[in-house]
Amino acid sequence: METPKAQYSLAILVILFVVSNSQTIEGAAHRALNGWDYYTHRYPERVPDRSSGDVACDSYDLYKEDVKLLKRLKVQAYRLSIAWSRVLPKGRLTGGVDENGITYYNNLINELKANGIEPFVTIFHWDVPQTLEDEYGGFLSPRIVEDFKNYAELLFQRFGDRVKFWITLNQPYSLASKGYGDGSYPPGRCTGCEFGGDSGTEPYIVAHHQLLAHAEAVSLYRKRYQKFQGGKIGTTLIGRWFTPLNETSDQDQAAAKRAFQFFVGWFLDPLVYGEYPMIMRLLVGDRLPKFTPQESDLVKGSLDFLGLNYYVTQYATDAPPPLPTQPNALTDARVTLGYYRNGVPIGVQASIV
Repeated sequence: METPKAQYSLAILVILFVVSNSQTIEGAAHRALNGWDYYTHRYPERVPDRSSGDVACDSYDLYKEDVKLLKRLKVQAYRLSIAWSRVLPKGRLTGGVDENGITYYNNLINELKANGIEPFVTIFHWDVPQTLEDEYGGFLSPRIVEDFKNYAELLFQRFGDRVKFWITLNQPYSLASKGYGDGSYPPGRCTGCEFGGDSGTEPYIVAHHQLLAHAEAVSLYRKRYQKFQGGKIGTTLIGRWFTPLNETSDQDQAAAKRAFQFFVGWFLDPLVYGEYPMIMRLLVGDRLPKFTPQESDLVKGSLDFLGLNYYVTQYATDAPPPLPTQPNALTDARVTLGYYRNGVPIGVQASIV
């Protein structure tokens, strides 16, 4: 990132890890609706196989069998996510806690621990309760920050005696860019989308509120729970590497650096330095939210560990500035990305990208 001002030691621990999320494995039984439910029910054609989270893998009923499979695979750690609307059907504490949901996650966590599998718990994996989307627009509103903090505290209270690794957000870039940049994820907002939206501002607003929600949850955990529960808390970003399409081109070299700043630095710079990357502030201007001094202090250093989900490397080449009348967070970096150079792929194609 930009101008490091501190040195960090790197501890390397290799463990066999399996990752899931509630929406794709649990099924929707006994759970209030979230944004994914609303989206897939209304637009089933937008999912390649027209699937939904209604049944999924039915891990809600089959969690013991799932844990047996994990043990057979000699898995040492399992990253699961809590379905916000399963424990808080109305999205907030004042709407009541669903004790059946709490019991389900207690049973799952206990089953994992009994089989020697360490639970890493993700607090939020893009599944905003639909009640909060309807009431104030979910992460478009600063009101989400307080509701998220209270939701996180409920999890710390109920599960923190056994959960030693907390992940506040999974890939905040994905929700901001796909939910509000091109509309391919719930809530399906973008410039020109049916639900409305503004691809030039909303992704940045949503990213900003995610960072503040993360920081508030971390601050709360450190102040009230970390000392006696003995856990660690961090977040998980989506990682991607960019290499210049033309390695001898100064423009393409600069484009690769810009792409990384807009993709990873967008979130990592605030978490380390308390501010967005300078290149983003320069190119995005007033469309990029600003941290107050207090918010900057809150966000800066709000990591005990960093998770990085790495999927792919891309070629980057310099692109002209977008039209001022058509601002878009997905083109603000002024970079064109691709997987081929002179017809040759950058690497062996994975089955899923």
